[in-house]
Amino acid sequence: MARIKLLELEETSGAERERYEELAGRNAVTNMKKGLLNDAATYDAFMAWYTSWNRLVEVVGEEAAIFYAHSISTTNSCQLCSLFFISDIKGLGLDPNNLNPDEKEQLLIELGHQIVKDPTAVSDDLFERLKKHFTDAELVVIVGFGGQMIATNNFNSVFKIDVDQRLLPIINEFKPQTWRKNIV
Repeated sequence: MARIKLLELEETSGAERERYEELAGRNAVTNMKKGLLNDAATYDAFMAWYTSWNRLVEVVGEEAAIFYAHSISTTNSCQLCSLFFISDIKGLGLDPNNLNPDEKEQLLIELGHQIVKDPTAVSDDLFERLKKHFTDAELVVIVGFGGQMIATNNFNSVFKIDVDQRLLPIINEFKPQTWRKNIV
């Protein structure tokens, strides 16, 4: 159960209500957004994720963007985000447990793992390989999105945001990471 109230429309007013109504009009209300709508300014900051996501898709393509976001979310052990991207991978007709990434996608998956595990130790080798495929401007898009994805993971994990109803059928496909077990 979430550690904060996941608001319903009738529990909101002012700016929060305006944002909720806009989401409801697009059938885009999720549990995370219900949590974020406790504060309109925080909600607005997190919704910039979509601008960053759209730009990431322009730079790397939809499949690579999904693989990258999935690698960040699963490495970060965010149940909610991992399940969203497992669902997206399945929506591409792929098996999340048997991906066959191309070279660029594999680099993005590797970057996702490294920036979650230790952003101060992302390897020079990885950046040399990334620079063979992406410009500096594109790398800013990629790493910038990664930071936003991590922030989203942290919000959902810290507040234990409930898994959305549509993801419940695949909830057992989430496997928490264990790499942090021995970190002191």
